[in-house]
Amino acid sequence: MTDLPDWVGQPLASQRPLIAYIDFKSPYAYLAVEPTRALARECGIAVDWRPLVLDIPSFLGSAKLDNSGRVSEQKRSPEQWSSVKYAYFDCRRYANLRGLTVRGTIKIWDCELAAVGMLWAKQHSDEILDRYLDAVYDPFWRRELDIEDVQVVSQTLAAAGADTAGFAEFLSGEGRTQNAALQQAAFKAGIFGVPTFVVNGQCYFGREHLPRIRWHLQGESGSPPDIAYPVAPAMDSTSDRLEVFVDFASPLSYLALAPTLTCIETTQCNAIWHPAMGSAPRRPLPAAADDGRPAQHRRLRSEALATDIQRYAPHPLSDLYPDVDSRHASMGLLWVNQCAPASASAYVAHTLERYWRHGEPIDTLNAICEILSMLGLNAEPYTDYARSAGADALARSQDALRLRGVRGTPTYFVGDEPFLGRHHLPLITTKLRQGDG
Repeated sequence: MTDLPDWVGQPLASQRPLIAYIDFKSPYAYLAVEPTRALARECGIAVDWRPLVLDIPSFLGSAKLDNSGRVSEQKRSPEQWSSVKYAYFDCRRYANLRGLTVRGTIKIWDCELAAVGMLWAKQHSDEILDRYLDAVYDPFWRRELDIEDVQVVSQTLAAAGADTAGFAEFLSGEGRTQNAALQQAAFKAGIFGVPTFVVNGQCYFGREHLPRIRWHLQGESGSPPDIAYPVAPAMDSTSDRLEVFVDFASPLSYLALAPTLTCIETTQCNAIWHPAMGSAPRRPLPAAADDGRPAQHRRLRSEALATDIQRYAPHPLSDLYPDVDSRHASMGLLWVNQCAPASASAYVAHTLERYWRHGEPIDTLNAICEILSMLGLNAEPYTDYARSAGADALARSQDALRLRGVRGTPTYFVGDEPFLGRHHLPLITTKLRQGDG
């Protein structure tokens, strides 16, 4: 058998400045293809596209639908179902903005065959590979293409302009071996999901990192931009009200502070802040000799998130997993909403800055009274509130956010539409009505 190409064993290295790992069964990867191409054209580069075959059951469980669309088999926790449902909701709204179709799949597809087809197209030319990606992605997400059928994949390659003579042999031999080696090497290198981009030896998971990838490719001049999904097209505004759920103990809420305040100032919307405790990232568990794929995947995902937090933080963060009781800070926000709503944004900013930038406490009654006093508010009524009705009000607020499906922070609501993560702010800004608020 022919020796494997060098790049198969070097998942983070390429002769091209940008590597992009994608999987056909991921709608997030599907939505990343065209923005990645646009970035490549803008920067005058060629992309090294590589297949990554996701092991979805290892982190999201498994499920299968019957012909009527009902779940006939499933091995998922309620949390996993919540993640899957939100993922499809999230992808559909961005697909709709671009005129693309993303239908929910009836099962978890085996993409090995389509991945080997991608390796075959990759040997021909960039043009053929591009046509193959489109010829698979578009009909697959309309439920019109069976990527587990050898004949279908072969016909798709031919339609993309590839010579399919020898593809059957490649599929049963070198191609399958090449793909298996690539998957093993990529996971070992820390590549666990799609789309994953590699630039200057650094991995970025998710298309929200394309602004920073552009910054790398264009010479790293000036300050690196924040994460953001590609800006949505112009649309009619849908609301003048923005609800923001924050966790004072989460670095993700802190990183979202500045861009969220910019969004509020730009749109002059009516911003309403809510506390959402218990959504801070969890410290990854140490590796163990008997770790299976799910445990390894969770650890890689947690480590990647920690890397991203430090990358985008306005200053180094000493501890991403603090053991801080945020009940007092959360009760303070509830009280400000009730008694001084015009000061809510300032309260959130002061509280997050106090803890994450200055390392000062936010877990005592006195600390919250200090913040209120700095804002020019009388802290004495808050003291009575914290010692009486505050705890019950906080418990009710946390029950209410769970009923609304808040599963992490920062979470935004424009009307009834949820957005998890600050990378949605370009679309949120577009949706908010500009005016007096």
